[in-house]
Amino acid sequence: MNTIKQHIKNNEYKNCYLIYGTEAYMKRLYKNKLKAAILSDSDDMNYTYAEGKDINVDEIIHIAETMPFFNDRRLILIENSGWFKSANTFADFLKEMPDTTYIVFVENEVDKRNRLFKAVKDKGYISEMNGLDEKNLKLWIASLLKRDEKKATEATVTYFLNKVGSNMDNIETELSKLMAYCYGRDIITNEDVDMVCSEQITGKMFVMLDSIASKNQTKALELYYDLITLREKPMTILYLLIRHMNILLQVKAYQEKRNDNVTIASKIGVPPFAVSKYLQQSKNFKNQVLLNAIKLGTEYEELVKTGRMIDQIAVEMLIIQIVAM
Repeated sequence: MNTIKQHIKNNEYKNCYLIYGTEAYMKRLYKNKLKAAILSDSDDMNYTYAEGKDINVDEIIHIAETMPFFNDRRLILIENSGWFKSANTFADFLKEMPDTTYIVFVENEVDKRNRLFKAVKDKGYISEMNGLDEKNLKLWIASLLKRDEKKATEATVTYFLNKVGSNMDNIETELSKLMAYCYGRDIITNEDVDMVCSEQITGKMFVMLDSIASKNQTKALELYYDLITLREKPMTILYLLIRHMNILLQVKAYQEKRNDNVTIASKIGVPPFAVSKYLQQSKNFKNQVLLNAIKLGTEYEELVKTGRMIDQIAVEMLIIQIVAM
C-alpha cells in the first residue's frame, strides 16, 4: 500500500498493477485511487472497465494497443477475471504492451505459479490486501472517529473490534451506527457498543471455542442456541466450526516455524488483526484434539448431507464430543 501511495504522490506509475486479497474495502479504495490518479480523475474517453470470467482477451488486447486520445495514458481496469488462476494469452501480450497503456487487475484469489502473475510481477507491481494489523486498524478507526469529532479509549476500540470483527466495510457501517447513536456526546463507551453494534458470527465462534476449551459444555451449547435464534443455519455453524479449528491448527504449525503474524495471515487467508486472537486461543488446544475434532466435524457433515442425521443435532453432538476430548 505504501508503495502505491508513493507512486501516486510522485505521479509515476508501473504499467500494470495487481491488487488481490480478502479485504474488499482496501481493494476498492486503492483501485479508485489509482484510477483517479492515472487518468487525472475525469477522463472517461481513455478508460475501459471489464468484469467477470467471460472477458474477451482479444478485445482487451485490441483496446490496450489503441493510443490514448488527447492524453498520455490509457487505463484498463479488469476485475474478478479469474485470469490469475487459469491459462490465457494475456501474459505474452503484457511484455509488449504500449507504454501509454496502464492496467489495474483486481482479484480475490490468485495462483502465484500462474504465468500472468509472474508477468505482472516482472513488469508492474503486486499488492496483497488482506486487511490491516491491529495497530493500523485502530489508527484507522481513530481517524474515522476524529472526523466525526468523537473519541474512544483504546480499550473501547479493542472491545468494539472483538464484537464486530475486522472486516473494514462492516467496521465502517457499525461505526456510523455508533456515531449516530452518540449524537451530542463526544465519548463512545463499551455500553454504547453493546447497545447498537451487531456481533459477528466469527466473534461468537471465538467465545464458543473458549467455552469448549474450558470444558464448559453448557456455555458452549448456549452460544450455539443463540446463533440458531439469530437464524444462523446449523450447517453454516458446522462449516465455521470446522474452519475455525483448522485455522487454529495452522497457526500453531506456522508459529512453531517462527513465522510472524503478517506472514501467517497471508498463508492462511485471515486478517492480520485476527492472527493474535487465533494464536492465543490455539494454546488451549492440543494438536491431536484439533485433528480429531476436524475429522469428527467432517464425518457429521457427511451424515447430514446424506440424510442420516438432522443438522441441528449434528452440531450439538460435535460440541458435546469436543468438550469431552
